[in-house]
Amino acid sequence: MLVLGIDTSGKTASAALFDSSSEVFLAGASLFTQKTHSQVIMPIVKDIVEKAGKQMSDIDIIAAAEGPGSYTGLRVGAAAVKAMCYALNCKCCGVSTLEGLAYSNIAYKGTICSVMKARAELVYTCTFKSNGYELSPLCDESIISRDELAEFLAFNGTEVLLCGDGAADFFTDYRSPKFTIAPPQSRVQSAYGICLGALTRQPITPEELEVSYLQKVKAEKDLESRLNGAD
Repeated sequence: MLVLGIDTSGKTASAALFDSSSEVFLAGASLFTQKTHSQVIMPIVKDIVEKAGKQMSDIDIIAAAEGPGSYTGLRVGAAAVKAMCYALNCKCCGVSTLEGLAYSNIAYKGTICSVMKARAELVYTCTFKSNGYELSPLCDESIISRDELAEFLAFNGTEVLLCGDGAADFFTDYRSPKFTIAPPQSRVQSAYGICLGALTRQPITPEELEVSYLQKVKAEKDLESRLNGAD
């Protein structure tokens, strides 16, 4: 099965092409960019498919980072995946950004904690147990304060591998001999982890693909404020 994965949940736009039968990543690219993801993600996809010697019609399933993450980035990614699925008549799936981060570090046997920046002192996070091949969540995905996360990990009592775009700051500010930080190449969101996570999902139709923000977006907050003001 040929899996195309894309991740537009953060500042890096990423795409990867994975052959599950041979367990080989045929091609992949990540670009840390100031441009909007809508400008760069499709050129990246077309480039890696061409360099892998494949056609878009060879793709069996397309996986997208479904969040949490950037509101605009997630919507761009979901829209791109839906458009490709309609054009190619193939199915898709969504993979949690936090789970994708953990899958990028799946070789680590032990506890993996994905930490993504949300706002102020809040982070998106989820902690997983890895046996080197599979992940098991140890908690629900949530948006909590960094202090709350530090307390949770302390009570967990085991060594923890930290990954995600909030991992470096967390590692520096909450130093512990039980904390290890993932190397730069596997620390931030990437399509490689999304491809691996897709192998654990049942394919869905593009109409069923949704994103998850784990917090209310600005439009929802503004609407609530107006409604509360009306009361």
